[in-house]
Amino acid sequence: MTSAATPRKVNLAEKFARFDDHWAPRIAGRYNSNEIRLAKAAGDFQWHSHADTDEMFIVIEGTLRMEFRDHVETLGPSEFIVVPRGVEHFPRVPEGEAKLVIIDPADTANTGDPATAYRPTDI
Repeated sequence: MTSAATPRKVNLAEKFARFDDHWAPRIAGRYNSNEIRLAKAAGDFQWHSHADTDEMFIVIEGTLRMEFRDHVETLGPSEFIVVPRGVEHFPRVPEGEAKLVIIDPADTANTGDPATAYRPTDI
């Protein structure tokens, strides 16, 4: 983590190397009221939406297939998508593993429901 008094760079490869589980985001940094979450992903997540916030997914490695009720977007490395608040989406990684940066407001439930959400921890 970085300190407000002393900015420090963050090496994504080093942070990703610290965990192996899928769809369990880790907090790599914070700014304003947002969390920079890192996630490894494989297979399917679940249909969900966020009523009060947009969500940004940036693909670092692999392929992310973002399904919506009316279309599909396939993202590769160096691509991102912003899912507007209230829009149902289904993230999936059809082959292998993807490494993602997800930007959410602090304490946003990754499933859209705090009762079923994974609580991200700092790395």
